[in-house]
Amino acid sequence: MVERAAARDPEAIAKLYDLYAPKIQSFIYHRTSDPLVTEDLTGQVFLRMLEAMRGGKGWRTSFSGWIYRIAHNLVVDYYRKRSQATYTNIDDTPHIPAGNGDPYQTMAARLDKDALLRAINQLTEEQAQVITLRFLEGYSISEVARLMNKTEGAIKALQFRGMTTLRRILEQQSQ
Repeated sequence: MVERAAARDPEAIAKLYDLYAPKIQSFIYHRTSDPLVTEDLTGQVFLRMLEAMRGGKGWRTSFSGWIYRIAHNLVVDYYRKRSQATYTNIDDTPHIPAGNGDPYQTMAARLDKDALLRAINQLTEEQAQVITLRFLEGYSISEVARLMNKTEGAIKALQFRGMTTLRRILEQQSQ
């Protein structure tokens, strides 16, 4: 199917989108927590995929790993651009409903999640990708190894170093 999509078969492209879009969307949402940004970045992933295929560039070993790499790079770019912003217009802030009726608890949970996302984005690219795929997306070590085209031992090492660094970052943030 991937080869057919590379040959610009619209049916194969549609099948790839149907197969991967929910997974990529979930991956991006767990990194951004913003439904609008998630939707935009998911669309950009598939646009870049098609542009690369049309240009004769693309995956080398694992199509899944390649498309997750595109998603990861777009998330990194998003946070890089966002960190350069100097203000946020109050009209642009997302509406945060208090689902349990307690706005304090809702906001505290949101701040904790934001702190975790900021901490994850301070990890190396590979560590952030492993942590996201393992703990936010629920992939097994062997699945992450296949997606990232690495050995299971390398994934375990990246996970260990990522979790150690994440713990240190979160402890520093809470002081």
